[in-house]
Amino acid sequence: MAKSITKVQAHLFLVGASFAYGANYNVAKIVMPDYVQPKGFILMRVIFAAVLFTVIHRIFIKEKIESTQDYRRLVFAAFFGACLNMITFFEGLSLTSPINASVIMVSSPILVLIMSAIILNEKVTAKKVVGIVLGLAGALILVGMNGFDFSSGTAQGDILVIVNACSYGYYLILIKPLATKYHPFTILKWVFIFGAPMVLPFGIMDLVEAQWHTFTPEVIGAIAFVLIGATCITYLFNAISLQVLNASTTSFYIYFQPLIAGAIAVFLFGEQPRWEQLYATILIFTGVALVSNWKTKSN
Repeated sequence: MAKSITKVQAHLFLVGASFAYGANYNVAKIVMPDYVQPKGFILMRVIFAAVLFTVIHRIFIKEKIESTQDYRRLVFAAFFGACLNMITFFEGLSLTSPINASVIMVSSPILVLIMSAIILNEKVTAKKVVGIVLGLAGALILVGMNGFDFSSGTAQGDILVIVNACSYGYYLILIKPLATKYHPFTILKWVFIFGAPMVLPFGIMDLVEAQWHTFTPEVIGAIAFVLIGATCITYLFNAISLQVLNASTTSFYIYFQPLIAGAIAVFLFGEQPRWEQLYATILIFTGVALVSNWKTKSN
């Protein structure tokens, strides 16, 4: 498919996605685990997205996948982008704080650079290596704040969020070749159609057991935001941006999320950041500054 947007427009789409992702850390906490368990909420997201993208695609796009190899790539993208990514994020978020989760997610662009070097044979400079080391050091500080004791505190949730970061980074690398070939609605239709049966065994019981009659207007609004804003819109905006930007550049916009999520956590929930989180943030953003100086033709 021909490129239909400019790079400036692509960056604006990513800014919009970053705000939705940043708010999602706190808004999702309104719903789970008191009203819907994490895996049930994931199933809601995947089914809703599959239905919405399928309907829009059938009415307006009507584009077909050209090869078995592309279908295979979409299956893998569904596993890493709509199954493992969401399960580890929501499970992790239920076991850690919004600030912890948002700061750890900053490691995702660094992980994308590592995977790009391994999978796409992209050159890794000394500056990149230093940035990667600093960023990962910051993530390890967050995980180690409880002494790496997975039975207490937030360490288990922190580990799951790191797995989420790796999974989503790999998802971006998987769909990049597809984004320059197919319409974003075509890609996302199949990602969520393939993802739904993967998530179904994990989330069906949580969804069935949800006490729907107890949902308040605030809870319903939070669910609507997560389904539409933090799922459909963010996935769509990222897929659109990948038409003209590479996966590494797209992942860089995760750097906005700790600022957004942290501000919301402090403003709405009165949460206070710890000194360890401040040190980790400084390390991660120093790594970001070094890595983001990497110049490339596709940025």
